[in-house]
This record gives sequence, structure tokens and C-alpha cells, in this order.
Amino acid sequence: MNFEHLIQINDPLNPLVLPMTREQLWEGLVLRAEQPQLFVIGLDDCTILSRDGNTLERELHYGQATVRDRVTLTPNDNVRYDILPTADYVGGSLTMTIEQPDELQLFLRFEYRTTLPTADTEDDRQTSEIVKSAYRESDIDTVRLIRQYVQGPGEPEAPLH
Repeated sequence: MNFEHLIQINDPLNPLVLPMTREQLWEGLVLRAEQPQLFVIGLDDCTILSRDGNTLERELHYGQATVRDRVTLTPNDNVRYDILPTADYVGGSLTMTIEQPDELQLFLRFEYRTTLPTADTEDDRQTSEIVKSAYRESDIDTVRLIRQYVQGPGEPEAPLH
């Protein structure tokens, strides 16, 4: 299953949305890579096994379950998460790419590539839509948390749309 969507970070037409710089958004993406337990519900712990330049090898602990992944950082551009497949977990990737079509606009594109099969039946299609919705909600939360990190304590939270 492949899925992608775009979240608008800066909206020049909405004064209630505090603008972020590309650098601030990047710092938030790096924080998510290095301290994912701040962003991912149900994640108990993350151990960075190795760091080689812009690549991290991590072990993620969800209760009794352990998932290994590789995070590749392309500074100020994108972060790619590659989940290593095991007998219990499907492999796949998530790439978060910063897009800035002009000085005022800023977007974050989320691209999921999984080994889940393409939906053939109505049940499979419903399951696929539930998974996509969960991804979308998680990504909205990621952006919300990055905004909180950028704004710092005591400042009002900007609404997402």
C-alpha cells in the first residue's frame, strides 16, 4: 500500500496560524527522529544503536514488541524512515519532505510505502482507509507537536486546519 498527503504549515491567508521557518520545521523533524517517544503514542523507549553521519539505526520498544528502523536525514529537506521487516512486522518506509513553493508558503509531504497488499476486497479497502486515516491523524499530531516545540512554553497554540 502506498499513500501520501500534504499538510500546510504556513498559511499566508490565515493570521491565526503562526508561521514557521523551514529551519524550525527541520529542527522539529530532527527532534522526532531523535526522540520519537515525544511524538509516537504507545512508544515506550527508543534506543539509537548507531549514528553514521546523517543516518541513525534505532530500536523502538512498544511494550514487549521491538521494531528496528533506519532514519536517513537529508538536512533541511527530508527525513526517511525505513522499517526493517521481520517475521512479525511488515517492512515499509515513511518520508517526510519539506516543500516551500515560495517565501510565504511551507508544506510537509508525508509519503508511506508499505508491503501491505493493494486492497482487492471491500473489507481490504475499508482496512486500508482506516490505516490511511490513522497515518493522517498521526501526521497532524506530529505537526501540532512541532508547533508547540517551536513556540515554546506559554505561547498560545495555533490551530491546525
